[in-house]
Amino acid sequence: MDRFQAMQVFTRVVDANSFSRAADSLGLPRATVTNIIQNLERLLQVRLLNRSTRRLSLTDDGAAYYERCVAILAEVEDAEASFRENARSPRGRLRIDVPASLARLVLIPRLCEFHERYPEVELAIGMTDRPVDLVREAVDCAIRVGALPDSSLVARRIGTFFMVTCGAPSYLERHGVPQRIEDLAAHRAVSYFSSLTGRAFDWDFVVDGEVREVKMDGVVSVNDGDAYLACALQGFGLVQMPRFMALPHLESGALREVLPQWSPAPMPMSAVYPANRHLSPKVRAFVDWVTELFAACPLLGGCSAVDVCCSYEGKPGGHTLRAVAEQHNLAESAF
Repeated sequence: MDRFQAMQVFTRVVDANSFSRAADSLGLPRATVTNIIQNLERLLQVRLLNRSTRRLSLTDDGAAYYERCVAILAEVEDAEASFRENARSPRGRLRIDVPASLARLVLIPRLCEFHERYPEVELAIGMTDRPVDLVREAVDCAIRVGALPDSSLVARRIGTFFMVTCGAPSYLERHGVPQRIEDLAAHRAVSYFSSLTGRAFDWDFVVDGEVREVKMDGVVSVNDGDAYLACALQGFGLVQMPRFMALPHLESGALREVLPQWSPAPMPMSAVYPANRHLSPKVRAFVDWVTELFAACPLLGGCSAVDVCCSYEGKPGGHTLRAVAEQHNLAESAF
């Protein structure tokens, strides 16, 4: 007996709730469909279907076997589709999700290059600073910051993300420049809180190779990147923000770095996609392109070569990437 065909016939009978309709859809005689189901039940030594003159119903064993058959047949179809698609150039709709500040400053300004390389791919770009369920929300690929403990996602490292501690000159003139981490106890910060939990994110510094967390007090809390940076520029307090976001303001003098000898812990950036989906040509094309893009941008490498990467304008965006990392419960360590 062809077991694969038997699975196909059995699932079709269940879906159609009829031997006759299943036989018609498969192009088989009804007697053949009946014999296949009977042989399958003898092979498994269980009854799969309760039959009457008016209706069919699944037994408990039949329901369990049906679920397994559906999953197996879907995996086979997915595997075959991946090879069919690999023979074609990337095409179709590709839904991605990217942290808003990273999309605005790095991705969007170079998007024409992707379109010129892959003209048949239609991009749908979600720019969110909240956790996204890739499977439930039908997202093909997302860019995330931090280590990824979720085994249901496949991750590819595409860069490193650096933070900087800084404040406006007006704030530092009033409160002084901290010289040690302990001095932060006398300072206030602009707090960034989670939109999920309402909890303010703590700061961290790498001291003698160890990550040291610091809880900061402040008079204003926000959960939007633009607002976070705007508050810092107005002198509401010190901030820890993405280095690539802060550099234009550091260069102009609107912000000044503090405690440069103790930098916040760097985090990996990754492109992630569900493990139960094959890496389609369009997803592979985007991941390869964004890896090249991030590697060519010095601002994402932690260096200060602003004029080398001057095409990325310093539009405010703020603390959003750290928020995404922490909202996803991602550890701040490299793969």
